[in-house]
Amino acid sequence: MTIHSALIRGAAISGFVGVAAGAFGAHGLKNHVDPALLPIWHTAVLYQLIHTLALLMLVGVAAHVNQQALRWSGRLFAAGIVIFSGSLYVLVLSNVKWLGAITPIGGVCFLAGWLCLALAAGSKGGQ
Repeated sequence: MTIHSALIRGAAISGFVGVAAGAFGAHGLKNHVDPALLPIWHTAVLYQLIHTLALLMLVGVAAHVNQQALRWSGRLFAAGIVIFSGSLYVLVLSNVKWLGAITPIGGVCFLAGWLCLALAAGSKGGQ
């Protein structure tokens, strides 16, 4: 599988899950979780969908940046989606508060992904 197809496939799956999670949060959670937790769910959806678009954007810039840094950017965005958004989803559904301690690791993955993209743009050295 090429980097392009992996990024597109990952973004498509993440987009599907993000939209489904958004709909579930808007229509299915209201009567099942503490209303104070709904903004946490919405934050998870927002960051997932933003970084889903970032994964797609990587395909568009792939020809213009260092491929190794691009791969790391995609991996880090994907890890951020799973760790940041995933931990928030599970926190809301389970009310297990310690999961909030994992969430910043996903945030760091997002930041590192953006940094890798910046480095990729500055080092168009191919592989």
